[in-house]
Amino acid sequence: MKNPVIIILILVILSVGMFTFAKNVEAYVPPQNPAEIAAVNIGDTVYSGENVVSSSKIRKVPVIYHPEYLIEDLKSNQFNDFLTAITTGSVETPITQITSGKISRNGNAVGFNGPGMVTVSGEKLVVNPPETFVWGIKTPYTTAVKTANGINIVSQNKTVKSVAASDISNNTVPTNYISAVALKQWYNNSEIGDSIGLDYSLTSFNDERNSITPDKIKTQLDNDTIEYMKEYPSGSPIMIYNGATNQKVVGTGNSELGYYAEYNNALRADNAKTFVQGWNNTIVPPHTSSSGKEDVTFTGVYDPTVAGYPSHGACPPGRALRAAVMEAGCPLPSGMSSGFLSVTINANPSTGIKVYNPTNYPIKIVIWTVGSGTSMQIFAHAIQYSP
Repeated sequence: MKNPVIIILILVILSVGMFTFAKNVEAYVPPQNPAEIAAVNIGDTVYSGENVVSSSKIRKVPVIYHPEYLIEDLKSNQFNDFLTAITTGSVETPITQITSGKISRNGNAVGFNGPGMVTVSGEKLVVNPPETFVWGIKTPYTTAVKTANGINIVSQNKTVKSVAASDISNNTVPTNYISAVALKQWYNNSEIGDSIGLDYSLTSFNDERNSITPDKIKTQLDNDTIEYMKEYPSGSPIMIYNGATNQKVVGTGNSELGYYAEYNNALRADNAKTFVQGWNNTIVPPHTSSSGKEDVTFTGVYDPTVAGYPSHGACPPGRALRAAVMEAGCPLPSGMSSGFLSVTINANPSTGIKVYNPTNYPIKIVIWTVGSGTSMQIFAHAIQYSP
């Protein structure tokens, strides 16, 4: 019978030799591309609790090279992989070896609030928590294009459906952004080849995350954000996350509606209130421009001195808005003048005005009225969000 001590010594030497050989071989094998193990696309938006690692795509290695991986299997409750490893001799590389940041042992995004982002750092898959402010641009995803006989519904440059003019309804053209009545009005007033948005995505994010498609918008964004998105026109910046802890009034303005015998003052008061409705709670992220809401309607007021029916009554709240945002550091909004008549005569007082925010923090416009009739007072605040 051979000396057991010698046998043990030989086994130890062989084990050390094989381990050393494995490490040397491993040095020449390229590490696995982190993007290969991602359960979603790099750049996608994820929330805490979502799975971000596709275990089936993780490389397996011989157990003899990495026996410590068996311990990691037990720590991570990967019992199936543990049993497979001891019966086949191949063990899955632990998730902790190929991920970092906000990813758990089980491959889930963890430890943050709001919309995180999947990315790659070095040779590891990472989930980054959101920056303090995250916003994207409302962008047409599905449009209706007028034809000679109706509309083509076009999504991502592909015609997915054609609808006859007489069949236009919310059943044949489902959309959360425009009613069938408004769509028919657009159809009757447009030219062949004109288009109108039916559904929207969010693109061009400030942190360069992937676009969020309409189906993801419904599942990933809260109702307040979705409702905000519905109210503003295409091209508007839409904040999907605001982690600010401070709010500060950085600009104020006020004005009075006033009495003008030559105009219909009741209609002027209605337009002033519509202006307030169109601009109240508008948020302008840093280095972006935003108009007011598109779901408000102004009333034309007869004016013998100009052609058409201008939206008289919008200028007083316009002066309050202008004073507040300019005191906050914004330039004169486009669609406005610097004089007493603050709204450019041909501009829509909501969508035809754009406020540009040159600062490094979002600005929220809060505007309201006090009183009624020609003595109505209008007040505006520009509120800065900051960490």
